[in-house]
Amino acid sequence: MSTLRDKMLAVMAGLNADVAEREELIETIAIALLTRKNLFILGDPGQAKSFVINGFRSRITGARQFERLLTKQADEEQLFGRTDLSSLIPGHVPQSILEQDGMYQHLRGELEAAKDSMLARPDAPEAYETLRAATEKLDAYKKAVAALYRSEPMVLTTGKIPEADICFLDEAFKCNDGVLNSLLTALNERKYTNEGRTYPIPTISFFAASNEVPNFNDPQEKILAALYDRLELKVVTQNIAERDNRLLMLKNKQRGLTGQIHCTITLDELLEMQREVSAVPVPEAANELADDILCELRKNGITVSDRKYLGYYPIAQAKAWLSGHAQVESTDLLALKNYLWYMPGDRATVESTLQRMCVNPMQDKVNDIRAMALEAKDEYETARNDQSRPGAGNKALVKLRSELLRLYAMQKKLDGEAQSDNEHALTAELLRDMEQISRQAHEAAGFTYITLDQLAALQ
Repeated sequence: MSTLRDKMLAVMAGLNADVAEREELIETIAIALLTRKNLFILGDPGQAKSFVINGFRSRITGARQFERLLTKQADEEQLFGRTDLSSLIPGHVPQSILEQDGMYQHLRGELEAAKDSMLARPDAPEAYETLRAATEKLDAYKKAVAALYRSEPMVLTTGKIPEADICFLDEAFKCNDGVLNSLLTALNERKYTNEGRTYPIPTISFFAASNEVPNFNDPQEKILAALYDRLELKVVTQNIAERDNRLLMLKNKQRGLTGQIHCTITLDELLEMQREVSAVPVPEAANELADDILCELRKNGITVSDRKYLGYYPIAQAKAWLSGHAQVESTDLLALKNYLWYMPGDRATVESTLQRMCVNPMQDKVNDIRAMALEAKDEYETARNDQSRPGAGNKALVKLRSELLRLYAMQKKLDGEAQSDNEHALTAELLRDMEQISRQAHEAAGFTYITLDQLAALQ
């Protein structure tokens, strides 16, 4: 029996078979849908951005879709719907209200049946009488509803964003200011306002594509920064790099093998997947690693807001779920490479930082503690060799002991967090190095050496 995860992976595999070198984009689309986040795809024309998005959307059955190529001429009505003019006529009931009225629909059914009966028996007087009576009943009921109906403006939203589960906005940054303001609320709050009333919208994810990032230093384009910021996930596509992959795609297209759908998921299944993803445990070690990554990126000049940091974990949960992990593991944070960068120029630094800190985070932490121990050793030796300060060596040893005990506590904590024999071996090696530093310092000062755990017990 296939699990929901198996079905999602099958959908991803089917789409990957249709395109080459788009694994990262396809996985990020899946993560966006699993976490209800928005995604921006940056790439030159002809790189299958729309093809992949539409291919993924077409594999989610029961999901209402909306797609629009934005231009400066696009208006809010094209995206969010137009006012139903009939709702503004005094004493008139909009058709959308009548369609939800059970009695009206019943009487309308009687009228349709009477019409069919008359057409079947055009020479029967009673058929005309039945038709007339049914018409009068429907008309009378409609007038009664109109008399009781409180006229208020209504918006026709069928086929527009307010009734869409998944939205694709191509050339998103070409929208005008009026559309932009409505989009900002839709993307951020999943709401839209029309005729003074605010309505919730069901959209799971917004997907946007463009071949350029706005120049936010330009006063004319600076306003687009808010829209760009609300597209939390960002992926850059490139032309197919490998010759074999290009030839394979060409042959598949010539044989008509692309675009075939073999596996789908329903909207209800996607919603259940989201619930499973949100239930994936996030251990404290993952939170601490995410904070270490944040500090490292900021140190390297990469701007990551607190809001961005505080929203990291759903991305990691989705990656862990796709990977079949029981809880978020360090390697699941690699998925943040499409979440933490803001401008394309930041991507390389973000990815290299994640690779270094997530592939073997224990090694990185061990190296940091070892470096502090070696620095303390150097300071001790410098002070001990200072002939101008009598007794400096003894004071330096006391300071070294204190620092090694602090680092020893950090080593013990790391060892408690270790999740494999390899990680335990790393922390054990670190302890041996620190004991060696302590032993050499005590012997040089002529003091009896005792182990760090014994020193800690005496505190």
